[in-house]
Parts: sequence; structure tokens; C-alpha cells
Amino acid sequence: MSSREGRATETLADRAGPQAGPRRAWTLELASLGLFMVALDNMVVTLALPALRASLHGSLADLEWTVNAYLLSFACWLLAGAALGDRFGRRRMFCIGMAVFTAASAWAALSPTVGVLIAARAVQGAGAAMVMPLTLTLISEAFPPDKRGMAIGLWGGIAGLAVAGGPVIGGAVVQGLSWHWIFWLNVPVGLAVIPLAAWRLRESFGPRARLDVAGLVLAGAGLFSITWGLVRANTVGWSSAEVIGALAAGAALVGLFAAWERWARAPMLPLALFRRARFTAANGVSFFMYAGLFGTLFLMTQFLQSAQHYTPLQAGIRMLPWTAAAMVISPVAGKLADRYGNRPFITTGLLLQAAGLAWIAAVATPGLSYAVLGAALTVAGIGIGLVFPTVATEVMTSVPGPQIGVASGTNSALRELGGVFGVAVLASIFARPGAYTTPAIFTSGFQAALWAGAAFSAAGALIAITVRQRPAPAEARSHARPEPATASTVD
Repeated sequence: MSSREGRATETLADRAGPQAGPRRAWTLELASLGLFMVALDNMVVTLALPALRASLHGSLADLEWTVNAYLLSFACWLLAGAALGDRFGRRRMFCIGMAVFTAASAWAALSPTVGVLIAARAVQGAGAAMVMPLTLTLISEAFPPDKRGMAIGLWGGIAGLAVAGGPVIGGAVVQGLSWHWIFWLNVPVGLAVIPLAAWRLRESFGPRARLDVAGLVLAGAGLFSITWGLVRANTVGWSSAEVIGALAAGAALVGLFAAWERWARAPMLPLALFRRARFTAANGVSFFMYAGLFGTLFLMTQFLQSAQHYTPLQAGIRMLPWTAAAMVISPVAGKLADRYGNRPFITTGLLLQAAGLAWIAAVATPGLSYAVLGAALTVAGIGIGLVFPTVATEVMTSVPGPQIGVASGTNSALRELGGVFGVAVLASIFARPGAYTTPAIFTSGFQAALWAGAAFSAAGALIAITVRQRPAPAEARSHARPEPATASTVD
């Protein structure tokens, strides 16, 4: 027997022993802490954007990169994260990912300039991409099938708590301390989790798949080039050689990535999955939903603080109808979808998100009543809650059981890329001379951008409506374990 097989046998034997219960509890607690850290991070950063702009003298493009550097790095490394755990050990890579994320958080907290902060955020995204998929894998490996559903439900609840509570936590920290502390808070948690994980978690391995290094480089370079072009267009103009060249180069590199993945022995993104109409449709829905969601989130926190002059904590509290509604509605939608199917909830949810954003775009003024704004945010939040669990289930049940892991990673990466696209596009629509000089000018750009956010949501609904749905294979349905949609996630 190989040493690798021996380790696997030892782990299975340990599960049956008297230490199985405590080890499962440690696994659930440590994996959930890691998940909470990375899911919370992007939500709290969005509340700090006005403070970052004032403290580091950042431009609109700098704020975009503060968010997009994390999302882009996270999306590109996400598919590699699970593969690294399978190859080199899931406990080992979880600890390394936590160490990278913790160190990058300290680097971000100490950033003297916005350029240093953006670089630290990119490293944070890479660490988060190693942690996120392994939290689910570690829990699934530690719990037997009859207890796995309960454990994954608790894991998903932690992610939902991070998304719902992120704006309030971020607002409280920025207002009560400073923006630096939204990053410093990660450090003691990371320093506690890493040694405990090394001590308490059992090592496990998966198939020793080849790492698709060429695919990772091509995808990363192509997506970075496209994002660069979208962000720089605000400054140098859409017709500039820099923007046209960046967009063209990015498109060419993404095309090369697609060609490479078609022939690679161990592709990072198996293109054959996209021959399945339900899988393709569900990923299209995720992309456009997150484009509208992240793009709006990027501007909404600034609107509340820059145009309506709320403090960071007041702004975070006023976003609760948006984020908390999704947390409350998601479990109900997931349960009802088992009876009525996913598509009615996906379509209705996206239409509600589009309606909520369009409502805000139609009535936004610097003096907009919170009774109106809160009602519109609640509508959008209910819509998000209807889509989160059902689109994840749709992805999982659209592929055979052995491909669920790859399908989940693909969906997570594409929704993060949707966030990158949404932030870049809505910010380019928002941008105008003197955007931050008066509340009226800010609101004018905010309104125009939110119409685009509503259009993205409507595009997702159109995809859900027009693609014919087929019953999911029984095998896929029995294996499906949809992962929660995080802001990091909001990813």
C-alpha cells in the first residue's frame, strides 16, 4: 500500500473512532471561520471606499481597482485552488491560503498609497481563492453522508451571515476606528486559525490532476487586459489606442485560452460542460446577476455617504434590507424549488432585482427618502434571495455527479468575473467631470449607472426564460450540494 493510500485509510478509520466527533466539530468551526473571513472582506471594503478615496487621495479608477483586483485574482485562482488541495493536501493548502490572506490583510492595512493597497488586494484574492473551495471540501471529507447536509447547511449560513452583516460591521469599523482596521481584524483571526488547522484538521488528498499552468496564465492575462481597458476608458477615452489595444489583446488572449482548454490534457475549464444548455444558461444567469449586484454595490455605498451624507455605520445599517432580505429568503426559496423547480424562482428573482434597481434609478435624488430607498432595496434583496440558492442548484443538477466539483468552481469563477465586469461598466457610465464635487453631479451618474445594473439583471432573466429546461439527472440531483453565493465573494 502506498503512503498516500495509507493516509486515506487512516483518516477513514479515525472517523469511526472516539475522536471522530471532536474532529468533525473542529473541522466545521475552522472551515467556517476561514469562510467567514473571506466572505466578509469584500462587503466591508465597499463601505470603506469613500474613506479610502479621502485618505489615500484615490480616483474613481483607483476605487474600481481596489474592488476588482480582489475579484479578478479570486476568479482566476479559484479553479486552481481545489486542484492544488487535491494534489498537495487540502489541510496544507488551506493553511497556506489562510497565511497568504492574513499576510496580505496586514499589507493592505499598512498601505501608504492606493497602488500598494491594490497590489495587496490582488494577493488577498489569491489567498481567498485557495481557502474558499477547500472549506467545503474539508467539511465534506470530514462528515459522513448522513450528517453532511447539516454541516453544509451551517457552512452556508455562515456565508449568509457574512454577506448580511458585512455592511454594518464595515461601517462600524470604519466609523469607530479607521479603514485600516477592516484589514487588521483579519490578522488575529488568521493567526489563530492557521496553527489550529494544522493541529486539528486531518490531511486528505484528491486525484493528482495536472495543474493547468498555461490556462491559468492565459485566462489571467486576458481578463486583466479586458478589465484594464474598461477601467482606463474613464480616464483616456473609449477611442484611445490604449483602451482599444487592451480590449483587443484581452479578447485575443481569452480566445487563446479557449483554444488551449479544448486540447489541454487536464483543462482548468472543461469546455464540454458548456454543451449542456442548462449549465450554460445557469452560468449566464450568474454572470449577469453578479454584474448588476456588484456594480450597484460599488456605487450604492458611495451614494449613501457621498450624496446623502450618512456616516459609514448609518450607510451600513441602511443597506440591511438589501443584504438581510436575501439571507432570509434564500432558505425558503431553496426548499420551495424542490417542489416547483428552479426556473420560476430564478426568473422572478432577477425580475425583482431589475425592478428594485430600476425603481432607485428612476427616483434617486440627494434628498431621496429612505422609506422609498429602503423599499426598493428590499425588493431587490428579495430577488437576490430567490436566485442565490436556485441558480446554484441548477448548476449542480445540470451535470453528472463526478463533474459537480468542476461545475461549482466554474460557476463561482464566472460569477466573480461578472462582478468585475459590472463594476467596470457601471463605473464607466457613472464617471463624469466633478463626479465627487457635489451630490447632484454624483446622483446624476449614479442614476445612469443603475439603469445599466437593472439591464444586466433583466438580461439574466431573459436567459432563464428562453432556455428550455430539462429534468435534472437523478445522479446529479442526489450529489448536488450548492455552495452559497458570497460577496467575495459580494465572492
